Amino acid sequence: MKEKTHYIAVTGIIKKDGKYLICKRSPNEKVFPSKWCVPGGKLEQHDFVNDANDVGAYWLDVFEKVLKREVYEETGLEIDNIGYVSNLAFMRPNEYTTIIISLFADYASGEIKLHEKELVDHAWVTLSELKDYDLLDTLYEQIEKVHKREC
Repeated sequence: MKEKTHYIAVTGIIKKDGKYLICKRSPNEKVFPSKWCVPGGKLEQHDFVNDANDVGAYWLDVFEKVLKREVYEETGLEIDNIGYVSNLAFMRPNEYTTIIISLFADYASGEIKLHEKELVDHAWVTLSELKDYDLLDTLYEQIEKVHKREC
């Protein structure tokens, strides 16, 4: 069963006024402590199974719904105009794989209020300023991909 079991997570590259939101993970996090990242989190069954199906036996736009929830829970921000960036996989310390769906979104409203158990700092930065931060691997390249799409 473990061979077919994965965590699925979504992350969001949020843009506001030409800058991107990055957040610093808590030093207490099990994976990537104190690294700078973008908001996001794991997909859980309750994110859709308790809702009415959208079409037949299916729920639509699950990743987008999870990202909106996670961004709001972690930062207090509302987002819109969500789109796809990339995907990647990695092995967690418990030897379960995590599939990460990286999305982009525009800031819609709200003021930053960090979920302090998970995130301890934040910054709105330009692409060039990202190099001054200890980012998660591949984050610069993903944000650069979004930036090129905007140009």
